[in-house]
Amino acid sequence: QVQLVESGGGLVQAGGSLRLSCAASGSHLSISFMGWDRQAPGNQRELVASISTGGSTDYADSVKGRFTISRDNAKNTVYLQMNNLKVEDTAVYYCNARALSIGGKWYNYWGPGTQVTVSS
Repeated sequence: QVQLVESGGGLVQAGGSLRLSCAASGSHLSISFMGWDRQAPGNQRELVASISTGGSTDYADSVKGRFTISRDNAKNTVYLQMNNLKVEDTAVYYCNARALSIGGKWYNYWGPGTQVTVSS
């Protein structure tokens, strides 16, 4: 079982920046991909960014050039630096991780979410 705890959300004006953090803890053998999803009211949840253990990254087209994902493997922590925020970035952001259990199976986990609100 893996627990994910996000932090860093809040209210910011358009054009501003925020940095989200997510720390994974619990019993597991290893964590492969970590990333961030988001869901705005009335919209489906969408992938924002993901990063592999080796540092390969993937971004949604809507955030490329503005958001940067990184991770600290020693701390099982993933970060999302969000710059030049837009009103349409307003959403609940969820951390996710794919972890290998002690029993030898891979599972996907999500955190409870952190609210990001961008005002005009």
